[in-house]
Amino acid sequence: MLKYLALAFLAAFSAVSAEETSRPLPRPALDLPPIPPQQAVFAGGCFWGMQAVFQHVKGVKEVLAGYSGGSGNSARYEAVSWGNTGHAEAVRILYDPQVVSFGRLLQVFFSVMDPTTRNYQGPDEGSQYRSAVFAADDNQRRVAEAYIAQLSQARAFSRPIVTEVSALRGFYPAEPYHQDYLIKHPNDRYIVINDLPKISALQRFYPDLYEERPVTVALRR
Repeated sequence: MLKYLALAFLAAFSAVSAEETSRPLPRPALDLPPIPPQQAVFAGGCFWGMQAVFQHVKGVKEVLAGYSGGSGNSARYEAVSWGNTGHAEAVRILYDPQVVSFGRLLQVFFSVMDPTTRNYQGPDEGSQYRSAVFAADDNQRRVAEAYIAQLSQARAFSRPIVTEVSALRGFYPAEPYHQDYLIKHPNDRYIVINDLPKISALQRFYPDLYEERPVTVALRR
């Protein structure tokens, strides 16, 4: 990850970027029926922040940071970091659809990252930081594509949405030191600048979804 750029550049660019990226969005007009159990796999830049956001969403049972889009043979950080494995840094969300729907998860996802930038988020650049919805089935694909069309029609963003919607071929959990990273390192400069504002945005935009106590990987193991 490009987390060790000059601190002055990181502070100047990322602080503005984090604030400008987050925005409240409308609920999806199309959603899935509440049939448990369900999972969602999203990629939206560095998985540290994405994991932390969804750990604070009511109805979410577990969030794993990992890799999706490539083969299991290359699903390790040292390989994915080069940006040529096909993988994106992603999160797998296990959730109770009786409490939170797939559509509401999409609403949060698109609210806390920039879906108009191809292959980068904030200070991180490369295909591994692309935004994507990895649909587990045709129903998820249909709902995701419909929501992108809804946001585009509403002109929720000033530029075209480039988030890809593709079939989920596999999800590979990241190394243990990546799991619960924000919780373990809340004062990390990258976290403070880029990721804590996303959690604040979740609480501010969707108080009905916000859960104060995060669901951590450690508690689920």
